[in-house]
Amino acid sequence: MAPPQPTGRFERRDYFAWEAEQPVKHEYIAGEVFAQAGARQNHVVVAGNCFAALRQQLRGTHCRAYISDMQLEVEKADAVYYPDVMVSCHPADLTAERVLHHPRVIVEVLSDSTAAYDRGQKFAAYRMLDSLQEYVLIDPERHSLEIFRRLPSNDWLLATGDSARALVLASLEMEIGLDEVFEDVMAVRGGLDDAAAQN
Repeated sequence: MAPPQPTGRFERRDYFAWEAEQPVKHEYIAGEVFAQAGARQNHVVVAGNCFAALRQQLRGTHCRAYISDMQLEVEKADAVYYPDVMVSCHPADLTAERVLHHPRVIVEVLSDSTAAYDRGQKFAAYRMLDSLQEYVLIDPERHSLEIFRRLPSNDWLLATGDSARALVLASLEMEIGLDEVFEDVMAVRGGLDDAAAQN
């Protein structure tokens, strides 16, 4: 996560008006705003693959997939995020202009700078969303993913079997193969992708 921006402290309602006028995206956490750095190609490709697959499989249903320009407000955490991919089936979200409140699935693509945050503080905030049923973390460099599911007890379970074989979203009754999730992802070697290393 980037350091907070020197804007002074915001109320959440004031942040929304301020953010709408900014040239770059900022997340909001308890009065502070944090600029969102640009992503590497593998990050963008994986997020795009997931969005495209979800959009295709959700056609004709009452659910919709969203890419990272949509905001997610977590009122209980006093926070606003830009998740990489979300799916919502809630009528209020389907008519929202910029901000969602009731996602059923959230997908975050990991990077070295955000992995600990995505697993820790951000996941803790997301768990406050009563609507959220599955949280997926995808590591584009290791070609691996982790699927966390909410249990009826409101505890969360890491679905290790499903995570090893596919992006299995039980709450949506769908499955996306790992080859589709990681399609066109460049192999990384010593900080350089293989294509660049061959030139």
